[in-house]
Amino acid sequence: MIRVPAAAARNTRTATVRPEAMTAAPTPAPDPYTPKPTLWRRQPHLGWALAVFALTAGLTYAAFPPYNAGEAAYMFALPAALWAYRKPPFRMFAWTVLGAQVVVWTALLGWLHNVTWAGLFLLGPFIGVLIGLWYLAAWWTIPRIAGHQALIRIIALLGLAALWVVLEWVRSTLFGGFPWLPLAASQWQRPLVLQSASYAGAWSVSFILILFNLAGAAYAHRIFFEGATGLRKRSPEFMVALMVLVFSSFPFLAEMMGPPRQPLARVALIQPYIPQNEKWDSARVNDVLATIEKVTFEANDTGTPDFILWPEASTPLALYHDPNVAGWLESVAKRTGKPLLLGGVYTEKPGQPDELWYNGAFVVDPVAGVSHGIYAKRKLVPFGEYIPLRPVLGWLEKVVPIGGDFQPGKDAQPLMVSVGVHRVPVGVLICYEDIFPALARDSAQSGAEVLAVLTNDAWYGEGGAAYQHAAHSVLRAVETRRPVIRCGNGGWSGWIDEFGNIRATLHDEDGSVYFRGHETLKITRDLRWRDRQSFYTEHGDWFLLACACLAVAAYYIVLTLRPPLKRADGEAAF
Repeated sequence: MIRVPAAAARNTRTATVRPEAMTAAPTPAPDPYTPKPTLWRRQPHLGWALAVFALTAGLTYAAFPPYNAGEAAYMFALPAALWAYRKPPFRMFAWTVLGAQVVVWTALLGWLHNVTWAGLFLLGPFIGVLIGLWYLAAWWTIPRIAGHQALIRIIALLGLAALWVVLEWVRSTLFGGFPWLPLAASQWQRPLVLQSASYAGAWSVSFILILFNLAGAAYAHRIFFEGATGLRKRSPEFMVALMVLVFSSFPFLAEMMGPPRQPLARVALIQPYIPQNEKWDSARVNDVLATIEKVTFEANDTGTPDFILWPEASTPLALYHDPNVAGWLESVAKRTGKPLLLGGVYTEKPGQPDELWYNGAFVVDPVAGVSHGIYAKRKLVPFGEYIPLRPVLGWLEKVVPIGGDFQPGKDAQPLMVSVGVHRVPVGVLICYEDIFPALARDSAQSGAEVLAVLTNDAWYGEGGAAYQHAAHSVLRAVETRRPVIRCGNGGWSGWIDEFGNIRATLHDEDGSVYFRGHETLKITRDLRWRDRQSFYTEHGDWFLLACACLAVAAYYIVLTLRPPLKRADGEAAF
């Protein structure tokens, strides 16, 4: 037997193979005939992103005036919600929905460029990002509820719809508020859908529409991606949304087709359509006043009105600041023999260092002259009628080139207008005050039997601004159950009944609302709402509070969800 030395044995046991002693396996050469993965395979969500961007922006834009495809409001958020079920990467989803919202809201507010490009490119993206936050909440919520019981899924979608309403409220209060074009405004030409606003405000209409979008996405995902067959194709979410839509509209049909309406007044609407660069030119004051007189006398001679309505800031001179204004107004009223209800700038303490400027409205009676009761605009336009943070931004000038910073009014008392032997209390809203539901509610609570919106949309050109603005008056009519008469300097004058039906609109022979002219309209009322307040007028934004509670409750329910139960075959019990 040959003995191996112990040291050699130890060396044998501890010996290792060096890397250079190993032979590396040859790397197979790439097959030149193997097809390369396409862009769509490398980025499976890219197609979704492009489609969601285009559909979200396109449908949102189409839903609102001036295109008025209100049906698009039932599906504009569906593509993004459906994509959320597919669990896309957060960054791609966020860039897509935020980008779509920034683009579409800048486009919807494009008429702002007639006044300020800077305002357009600040306000449009700001609103877009704020609304885009809702889409991010949907991205977080929807994948977490997939596979859970129907009740959990329905509560989560109701919570998302409630969050949309809360964000609309935030938009109406943040930085002074600009609640322009809430989702409900997309239905301004479809009054049946708006009737729940008399109980819960326009918030309820926005809630119904966004819930329908979410439910439609759930239904689409169930059909196309879950492989459901037979009766399992039914979507509880969609059934709930459909019932909410039906029961919030069709029960009002009988009321909308109620007894014959009673005459209220014959009102001559004066639309002078004076360009802004002429209206505020001191060298053209006499021309402006002559134009207003001419259109007014034509209306009075041809229409036999009970009273005459002029738009916002009708005269280029301020009442009381200029001693000749009152005399001129009274002479016009005397020559027509009819009361004038007009918007105009006026001052307090004229000629004194602390003179106060107001954008207001007042009545001029052919016998009594200028009335003592004057309405002062309560919600002023930042940078248009006053400069916020004046000590810091004092170098800026407001858009309206007359007087100093305007002062806000405090009183919602209606103006009394004589109609034959009767006096009609008219609640006035000036400029964009009709986009704030609380102001119309205050006017109705103060005794107004009809609302008059006096505005001057001529600042914003002949685009969609006048139509978008008019959509809010329809919402206020339904909420308060009061007829609304609109009179603009140039663009969308007419009247709307208590149920949101547009009864008349001023057009020229070419069908345009942008023209100089007049028309006498026969305003009627539903006597069932005389001296009676709507539920919303009496109780205010209770639905908004309910939505805030529902959104918080749904958030905590989704946050605490456990993974869904599995069926015996391993599939989620959807």
